[in-house]
Amino acid sequence: MIESAHLDAAGLATHYLTAGAAGEPLVLIHGGGAGADAIGNWTGAIAHFASAYRVFAPDMPGFGQSAKPDDPGYGYTQDERDQHMAAFVERLGVGPVTIVGNSMGGLTALGVARKQPELVARLVLMGSAGVPVPPSPQLATIMNYDFTKQGMARIVDALTGPNFIAPEGMIAYRHRISVEPATRAAYTRITGWNKARGGLQISEADIAAVTCPTLVVSGKEDRVVPVTCAYRFLDLNPQSWGVIMPDCGHWPMIEHPQAFAEIVDQFVRRH
Repeated sequence: MIESAHLDAAGLATHYLTAGAAGEPLVLIHGGGAGADAIGNWTGAIAHFASAYRVFAPDMPGFGQSAKPDDPGYGYTQDERDQHMAAFVERLGVGPVTIVGNSMGGLTALGVARKQPELVARLVLMGSAGVPVPPSPQLATIMNYDFTKQGMARIVDALTGPNFIAPEGMIAYRHRISVEPATRAAYTRITGWNKARGGLQISEADIAAVTCPTLVVSGKEDRVVPVTCAYRFLDLNPQSWGVIMPDCGHWPMIEHPQAFAEIVDQFVRRH
């Protein structure tokens, strides 16, 4: 059974999903696309993880049911996301944890592992941000979202493989939460910060400084963070393994939740 819960992390009200009463703690971090949250991005995968793991899937600040600060002093920066997620893991009190991060969530997982390595036993980076990403029409679709239902359909198409068919209700759900006034304002600030920085990336030295066992997962058809980025993560991380999933775009946990869960489980059990 998946339950909804809240806690305070770094001074921000944080919503998260939790499931599974026993097993290794697993923290699942969604990406930064419009309409992203723990419910939409992780519910299918949680159903496969919960039998063997104690699962926690938070909404990052600005997303889902978590706080959406409108204070000009809060910049929706990557450092703030890293600090928030580290505080979230600390508040759970179950660490060290395995963190699974998709896209912006992968970069956030890297930040926690680099800055507070005692909190992290293992990392799973899935279509992760962090290395330079080549420009593409799909990335432009995400960064220039127009807050229409048609625009959300284009985002889902950009983020998935060519054979993916969106389940009934997916586009409507993601569009509905994306146009909530506080969420829309936060997303505008998040994408504005990303554009000003030239994308979500950190130095190669910072990536190489993460030494915990790391699994790098990439969809072979990912048109947002292409498979070449996964190869670069593997080059930089001294304790990394890689899996390339065929017939899959940027969302392995949504496109192939059971196969993805099995891959993560094998990695955790081995390390």
